[in-house]
Order: sequence, then C-alpha cells, then structure tokens
Amino acid sequence: MTVPSSEKKPNKVIAAVLSTLIPGTGQMYLGNMKRGLGIFLAVITALLMVIWYGHTVWFMPVTFLWCWNIWDAIRQPKGVSIAIAAVFWLVVAYGIGWQVTGVNLGALFQNTERANTILAPMLRPTLFEKSSTTIEAYVKIQVPCSDNPPKAERTQNNIHIIVTPDCANVNDTVIIDADGLWPNMPVYLTWQDPISAVSIRETLNSDSEGKIHTELLVIPAVQRVVSDPSLPQFHEIHLKQEQFTGGIEFSDVGKYILQGIYETLMIALLSTTIGALIAIPISLLAARNLMSTNAFTMAIYTTVRTFLNIFRSIESLIIAIVFVVIVGLGPFAGMIAITIHTVAALGKLYSELIEGIDPGPVEAIRATGANWLNTIRYGVIPQIVPPFAALTIYRWDINVRTSTIIGFVGGGGIGFWLWQFILISDYRAVSSCFIAIAIVVILMDFFSAKIRERLV
Repeated sequence: MTVPSSEKKPNKVIAAVLSTLIPGTGQMYLGNMKRGLGIFLAVITALLMVIWYGHTVWFMPVTFLWCWNIWDAIRQPKGVSIAIAAVFWLVVAYGIGWQVTGVNLGALFQNTERANTILAPMLRPTLFEKSSTTIEAYVKIQVPCSDNPPKAERTQNNIHIIVTPDCANVNDTVIIDADGLWPNMPVYLTWQDPISAVSIRETLNSDSEGKIHTELLVIPAVQRVVSDPSLPQFHEIHLKQEQFTGGIEFSDVGKYILQGIYETLMIALLSTTIGALIAIPISLLAARNLMSTNAFTMAIYTTVRTFLNIFRSIESLIIAIVFVVIVGLGPFAGMIAITIHTVAALGKLYSELIEGIDPGPVEAIRATGANWLNTIRYGVIPQIVPPFAALTIYRWDINVRTSTIIGFVGGGGIGFWLWQFILISDYRAVSSCFIAIAIVVILMDFFSAKIRERLV
C-alpha cells in the first residue's frame, strides 16, 4: 500500500530548530513523546543546578548535553545513544554535588593528634570493670578562716581524719593525718569546693598500719567557683581506697548503658505494637482493591493514602523534637514519635500487601452477597496474617535502631546516654555505647530473620 503524497513526513530541520530552542521538543514533534520529555527534564534540571551553583565552568557539560539533544532530534527515529546524555547529566550532578558537600579527603589525615585523642580512648571501652570494694571518708575544712572555725576532724567508715590547722587561706599549707585505712595501698585524695567540683587530686600510699601523714598546699584554684572569696565556706577533703576482689562486673557506665538499652527496647516494642494495631485498620482503607467499589470509597482511599505519605515523609527524629517540647524530655516523647512514623510506614506496607493478595477468594465471597466486613474477614485476613506478622517484626528491628537516635533530642533510651558521653568527651563510654548498640542490633537482626523465615 503506497502512502498518499498529500501526507507529509515531519521535517527534521524543524525538529532540530525546536530542540535548539527548547530541548526535547524536536523529539516530541517527531512523535517520540517519552524520549522528548525525558530529554527536556534532563537538560532543564542540569541547567537549574548550574544556575543555582553559579560557576560558569559547569555550563560546558550542559552545553554538550544541549548539543546532543539537537543531534538526537536530527537522527530520529533512530536517535543517538542515551548513554551519552546520561554521562553529561551525571557529570553535572556529581561534580556540583562533590563541591557543594565540601568533600575534603585530606581533612581526614590533617589533624591526626585530635583524631588520636578521640580514637585511642575508644579502643578501651568501659562497659565492664574489675570487681572491687571501696572505702571512703571526708572531712570539712573552712576556707578562708573565720574568727571561730569548727574543728576539722571526722570519723567515717572507721577512717579517722584530722586536718591541722582547722581552717586555711589560699596558699596556706595544711597537714592531713588519717588512720583506719587499708595498709600498704594507694589512697586517692581529692579537694572538692562548695559545689563539689574537684580542684586538687593527689595519690598517696598508706603505711603498714593503715595511716597517712601528708602536707597539702591550698592552691588558688579551690576558690575559682566562689562568688565572694572573702566569705568563709566549707570545702571537703576526700580520701578513697579501692581494692580489687577478682572477677568482672558492670562499671557505672555499663549500668547506665544497660538502663538505656532497656529503655530503647521498650520504646521500640511499645511503638511497634501500638503502631501496628493502628496501622492494620488504616491499611484496609488504603488498599485500592478493597476501596475501588464506588466514588465515596475511592475518596477515602485517596485521603488515607495522602496522609500516610505525608507522615511517612517526616523523619521520626523531627517528630520527636516536636513531642519533646509538648510532653517534655524522656522516653515517652520518643515512643510517640516512633509510633506515628510506624503507623505511616506499616500502613503503606500493609496496604500494598493487601493489594497483592489473590483476588479469587475475595471475588468468590463477594459473589455470595457478603458485605464489606465479611469480605475482609474471610477473603483478606487469612491471606495477610503471616506477611503482616513478618513485616511487624521487621519494623520492630528498624525501630530499635531508630530509637537509638531519638535519644539525641531528648527522647530517652541509649541515645540519650550516648549524647551525654559525647558532651563530656568521655570517648571510652562512647565506645561502650557503640558496642552495646551493635550487639543489640546484631541479635535483633538474627532473631527477627529467623522468625520471619518461619512466618513467610
């Protein structure tokens, strides 16, 4: 069959002119709408990135991309390899992205001294410590002296401490005598000012009778936090001994971490359970195959899907900041934040599972005249219970990791203690937190994977 002479073929010169003016329009003119739209979006996005960044050198790959678009229009319908355009676009995206993010690999090795002060302590975590017993006592001493200072003498835990004289001024020397200590062992002496900040630290040794005798210079630093140095106030001289008994126990840091890990697991458990219970009925309303019977149900479907997408797009960390302001610091704010995000995430996943079920049982039950609730009960629920359970367990695994970050904004859990240790630069404790989090995540991943294997 011959083509009538009245039917004109598209003019490639016009296509080239159109693509010169507006990228992709030449391809559209020649009938390749998808290719033309893709080229238009590629050139425009690359051009906008360059204009926003403002460095003229990046106009070069955009110019090449624009020229490729003209050549592609001329070569239609065969076209030019799309890989060339992809290379030009990626050069712009990655090149500008590299500079915008300020990538500086040399910075990793420039300040090695600072890196060592952080990394070296992290190689010695303080999650555990040797079991030990301690004895401690203190005596109060007045600084500066008043007209009638009290006697600086005290007995505590069978340790008797005497300080001579009974008071002191800055740059004076006091004599400390103590007995009742463990013999031939280190004695840790600390001077604490009125707000319990430590100004002086010394390590002594008790003699064979459990006594010490030492002189101590009252340095000016003991008065650094006192608003009126001329006003007599009571300072404390502490003596402490520690004796290792053998064995291993949780350190004080380890106990804080255990508390944080427990809070983290409970935050994850409660938020996952509550979130799943709320997400199940919502997912039924967000499943197109169940809600496409009429315009009203489709309106409900569209509304529910929209809300799920909105809340799913807001990171739980941001939600936690809002609820920390509303309900205050603590695990409750973190639990609410993760619950809201869990509802949105599981609602979306549950609805997609429902949309993928076998339609046969549903149609058979509908054919009997069953209402919507009976269709859900007998046609949908038997098909979704195992995958729903598997998804819920997987979400709990995710929520455990999420709840470690929630603590950074006051949402409780191990993240709260991790943030506190970072603030005080206790990197041994930070390392201990990393180890505890890693152990919990590994165990959770292992057991949740085993459970999902049995369910699916």
